[in-house]
Amino acid sequence: MKKLLLSALFICFSVIAFGQVLPSFQFGIKGGTNLSKLTTDNTLGSDNRSGYYAGVWARIGAAGIHFQPELYLAGKNTTLTNDAGFENKVRFTSLDVPLLIGTKIGAAGVGLRLNTGPVVSFILDDKQSFGNAAGSVFKGNFKNQAVAWQFGAGFDFGKLGLDLRYEAGLSKIGKSGYDDTKLNLFTLGLALRLF
Repeated sequence: MKKLLLSALFICFSVIAFGQVLPSFQFGIKGGTNLSKLTTDNTLGSDNRSGYYAGVWARIGAAGIHFQPELYLAGKNTTLTNDAGFENKVRFTSLDVPLLIGTKIGAAGVGLRLNTGPVVSFILDDKQSFGNAAGSVFKGNFKNQAVAWQFGAGFDFGKLGLDLRYEAGLSKIGKSGYDDTKLNLFTLGLALRLF
């Protein structure tokens, strides 16, 4: 009986280990919310505000490591405030392209994922609305592209996934008076594996 039990355990562990070595491809959709904030070294302050993101992802992996490119449309919001108390509400719409490397701990469709990598954001639109009669003096002048680095963890349960990530801005997105401005954000999202 012991030999049969040991043999069964050996076969189970061998299948799990072999499954981590075989190449795999997955594709799905995802969406969620983000909380963004502009960081700056000058006299401006920024409040966290929520936005959204939605798009597609792919995962190609073998030997316990995977490459996960993604493509999604994101709405990022923040409020800039200067020393005089003038506010400028900024809304970015961007096309984000994360290129992540990660690993998964678990088997049989259930497990914890860890990933990290760069993300390039192409700013499609930035809308600004001024409060407290700030006028055009306080208008932000932003670049069309930004680079950041994402760190994240996710949990998979069958075809569903839950992701939590932090994105740290690497490149400065401001021009002229906002040269030191970077965009940082947290994201929380749900993913559905289609195949």
